[in-house]
Amino acid sequence: MVSAAASLPLASAARATAGPNPLRPTGQETLGPFFPVRAPASHDPDLTHYPGRPERARGPVIEIEGRVLDTAGRALPQAQITVWQANASGRYTNPVDRNPAPLDPNFLGVASFRVGHDGTFRLRTVKPGPYPEPSGTIRTPHIHFDVTNADYRLVTQMYFSGERLNATDLLLSTLGARHRDPSSALCQPVAGGEPGVQRYRWDIILLT
Repeated sequence: MVSAAASLPLASAARATAGPNPLRPTGQETLGPFFPVRAPASHDPDLTHYPGRPERARGPVIEIEGRVLDTAGRALPQAQITVWQANASGRYTNPVDRNPAPLDPNFLGVASFRVGHDGTFRLRTVKPGPYPEPSGTIRTPHIHFDVTNADYRLVTQMYFSGERLNATDLLLSTLGARHRDPSSALCQPVAGGEPGVQRYRWDIILLT
């Protein structure tokens, strides 16, 4: 089982320290058509293995680590997270997805878990592929997050910096026009970790 991150980069720790300037909350987004209505009640936050199957999901393995914080930079240890995403070929396991890309029998595509006592989380998965959406454009790789804490719920999407399709993505490219900070939706690559696994950093800021 992949546990919450035990330590975080110094830059992130400094960012999370409460100061005179509050952190900007992560922007709300749509649940989208592929929200996993029949998601498991809980699951190890390692999407590279389907529960009960020994094979690994196809695609490049990545790890995303971060913290769930309030706008004052304080950790929210009671937060719960559900994530869902397309597989490496750009297809969701949700049966309403009609994308002809192949399903991956070893990729569950959804996980629900609690953050650590200091608000940390670490998700291990495969990098999602792009896919076509009904308007005719191509969605850039992204991961959906549904985060709850006390009476607040945040539904959002996380993107990868440097992707070619970011500039034309239906949602990411319009964040600025919708009065949201595009940089807050982008995870950033970080060094270290095991060979062959790209690590990323992304903090989630909630209103409380």
